[in-house]
Amino acid sequence: MKPSSLRFFLAAASFATLVAAWNTRSVASAANSGLPQWFRSDVYAELGKAPDKDKHRANPLENDPQAVAAGQILFQDRCSECHGEDAKGARKGPSLRAPEIQKATPGALFWVLTNGVVRRKMPSWSKLPEPQRWQLVRYLKSLGTD
Repeated sequence: MKPSSLRFFLAAASFATLVAAWNTRSVASAANSGLPQWFRSDVYAELGKAPDKDKHRANPLENDPQAVAAGQILFQDRCSECHGEDAKGARKGPSLRAPEIQKATPGALFWVLTNGVVRRKMPSWSKLPEPQRWQLVRYLKSLGTD
């Protein structure tokens, strides 16, 4: 092998190693939400902004055994791009397995789904039929914490 070919090969191998290491770090960050704590805290604080009348709403699907499975399908379709397929967070959205989410009332979660968190780019899902939003709430509450 010519010296110039060897240098090119070594440079390419070094670059490939760096890319692989960066991707591994990125995946690990995504699994831990990869978002700064202030951002996550800001998003979770939205739950406290739900008006009392909404915060105390009960989930009408609380005892529906099919609601969790239906909510999971909706989550994969509507939410996983930002919150990760396992809801542990991704580059755009925080973990939904966080204690703040799991301690929230179903009504507060429903309120946030309905209104969104506009300044953090979470859309409002108000056009999603109410039963589907409640299915999402059931799914989120079924996840538990990390």
